[in-house]
Amino acid sequence: MSFRILGTGKSVPSYVLTNDEMATIVDTSDEWIRTRTGIRERRVCTTESLSDLTTEASKLALEDAGVSPEELDLIICATFRGEYCSPAQSCIVQRNIGATCPAFDVNAACSGFIYSLDVAAGFFARKTVKKVLVVAADNVTNSVDWEDRSTCVLFGDGCGAAVLGEGDDLLSVNLKTKGDLDSLVIPHGENTFPKYELGSQRPTLRMNGREVYKFAVGAMSEGLEKAIRDAGVEQEDINFVIPHQANIRIIDAARHKLHIPEDRYVCNIDRYGNTSAASVPIALDEINRAGKLKNGDLIAMSAFGAGLTSASCVLRWNK
Repeated sequence: MSFRILGTGKSVPSYVLTNDEMATIVDTSDEWIRTRTGIRERRVCTTESLSDLTTEASKLALEDAGVSPEELDLIICATFRGEYCSPAQSCIVQRNIGATCPAFDVNAACSGFIYSLDVAAGFFARKTVKKVLVVAADNVTNSVDWEDRSTCVLFGDGCGAAVLGEGDDLLSVNLKTKGDLDSLVIPHGENTFPKYELGSQRPTLRMNGREVYKFAVGAMSEGLEKAIRDAGVEQEDINFVIPHQANIRIIDAARHKLHIPEDRYVCNIDRYGNTSAASVPIALDEINRAGKLKNGDLIAMSAFGAGLTSASCVLRWNK
């Protein structure tokens, strides 16, 4: 036994930071960002907190699933940095939605949602849960260097959530980690948009874009290929591919190594940028609420992130 998805939800900040406005912060332009990343705008927390986003997305997912907070047996939150060092972000979600179940966080960076699905599957397999809420959220813009145009233009904030119930719809999952402190690292500390302190020692996100690109393309293409094979289906059988929304060039390069038609890839990077662990569940919620999913559809998901971590899975949709 694994699980089936009963409902989804998402929440993003109200503030839209466009590429044109980004050009007033660093030396860049709309054309430079769009042609290199596929991003046109992103959402940035200015008045909202991470707890606001996780609470709203969770409530929407519960409503979509027709499940009350009291029915939840477990809450898992995927985040690389909750609003507090302690308590865990999942504990804040539990309090805010009125649940009483155990709750804990998972940190696998941008791969966190899929890692959390696999963790949840273990609880279902042991038959210790019947309803689980998985939340994935990051306030990435709180950690970027707003003077580094190679990184600050990439990220946005957001949250996605899914309610899981008993079922057998997780057909395969493939998790990997390659310990790496050089390609992508976020030290402890804060750097809240739009205010920041000058100085070379700011505790901000640092990334070697070339190395992350090479890792990401291989991790996504090979991960999807293995997850689809392990699910016992063919690539042509996949109805939707939901890739981590980091860079359109990464998605395109990985896509060209596979045999899944381009129109089956779900991409919203132009509107949200890279929202870390939230990117896959945000995209899932959007196609769910748009009525694009029908029972029996096969969904392949793939993500990669700091760690370096990667994760891919195949799910059957039976909501």
